[in-house]
Amino acid sequence: MKKGMKAAIAGLLAGASMLAAGAAGAQGVTDTEVVIGSNQDMSGIFAAFGAPAVKAAGLYFDEINAKGGIHGRKIKFVVEDHGYQVPKAMQNINKLVNSDKIFAMLLQLGTPINIASFPLLEKSKVANVAPLTSARQMVEPPSPYKYAGFSSYFDQTRLALKYLAEKEGTKKVCAMYIPSDFGQELKEGTDAAVKQFGLTFVAETTHKPDEQDFVGSLTKLKGAGCDTIAIALGVRQVITAVATAKKMGWNDVKFVGASASFHTAIAKVPGGVTDGFYAGAGWPDIVARMNVPEVKAWVDSYQKAAGEFPSTGALLGRSAAESLVRGLEAAGKDLTPESFQKGMESLDYDDNIAGVHIKFGPNDHIGGDPVVISKIEKGEWKELARVNP
Repeated sequence: MKKGMKAAIAGLLAGASMLAAGAAGAQGVTDTEVVIGSNQDMSGIFAAFGAPAVKAAGLYFDEINAKGGIHGRKIKFVVEDHGYQVPKAMQNINKLVNSDKIFAMLLQLGTPINIASFPLLEKSKVANVAPLTSARQMVEPPSPYKYAGFSSYFDQTRLALKYLAEKEGTKKVCAMYIPSDFGQELKEGTDAAVKQFGLTFVAETTHKPDEQDFVGSLTKLKGAGCDTIAIALGVRQVITAVATAKKMGWNDVKFVGASASFHTAIAKVPGGVTDGFYAGAGWPDIVARMNVPEVKAWVDSYQKAAGEFPSTGALLGRSAAESLVRGLEAAGKDLTPESFQKGMESLDYDDNIAGVHIKFGPNDHIGGDPVVISKIEKGEWKELARVNP
C-alpha cells in the first residue's frame, strides 16, 4: 500500500474517532432529533405543579417542532412519573439517562430528587434545566450542568419574613415543614431572617408528606405564641393547615410560604379560606397580568389546547421550555454539552410569561433573580413587593 493511501486512511480513521468521541459526548442528539427528559411528580403531593408544567412544556415543544424544530432537530420529550417518591425517582433517572439517552433534564420536580440525580447527570454531561424546586443546591456547588429558573427558597423565605416584619408587625416566628432538603431550606431561611431582622423564633413542627391532620401541631404553635408561621408543605397540606387554623379560631396568625406554596390552587379555594396567605416566589402570578398581550395570547392558546386556565405549574412549564429552546438555539448546529453551556450562558431576555427578566452567565446559573412577595386577597394573588437578594 502506498504511503499516501496509508496516510489518507489514517486520516479518515482519526476523523471517525473524533466523530465517535463527539457523539459519545452528546448523547440524545442526532441530525433530526434531540431527546429531553423530565422526572416528574404527576401523581404525588406536588402534582399540581408537575402535571400542568409537563403539559405546557409539551405544547410549546409541539409548536417548535411544527416549525421544523431547532437547527433541523425536533424535540422528543420523555416524561416519567415519580409521585414524589425518591426510590421511584432514582429508577426513572437511570432509565432517562442510560436507556432513553436524554440530552438534558427539564423541570425535574423535588429537592431531594434533584440532589440525588446530580452524580449520574453530571457523569453523563446531562444538563439539569429549570428544575421544579428553588433549593440553593440547584446551583450550589457550581456546575456547568446546573441551571435554576428563579431565586432560592432560602432568599424567598428570608425576604418575605423581612417584609412581614417591616410592614405587618411580625415579631415571633414558628415553622411547619417536611424535614427533607426542601423543608430544611425554608427552616434555614427562617433562621437567617430571625438573626438578621431582629425576630424571635419560638417553635416548630415537622410533618410527613402525606399528613393531613394539623390540629395538634397548630395547637402547639398557638400555645407557643407565634404571630407568623413559615410553612413548607405540599399544596393540599398548605390549604388544610391554613383552613384548620381558621376553624380553630386562630385568625390573627400569618402564614407565609416560598415558591412551593405559590400556586393558583391555593388562592382559589372556595370561601376565601386561604385569603391572607403570603408567599415569596421567583415570579408574579399570571392572573393579574392578563393585560400583557403575550400573556393573554398564551393563556388563550393553552386554554384551547388543554381545556382549562393555565395554573402556576403551567406557567413554570412554559417558562422553562422557552429557556431550554433558547439555549438550544444559541448552542448552534453543532450541539454538544459544551456548546449548550455556552448557549445557556448567553441568554438575556424578558420572560413575558413568567413576568421577570432572565439572564444567565458563566458565573451565574440562576435565570431570574427577584423575590416577588405576594398575598392572597379575595381569591387572587396580589403582588406586594419585588426585592433582589
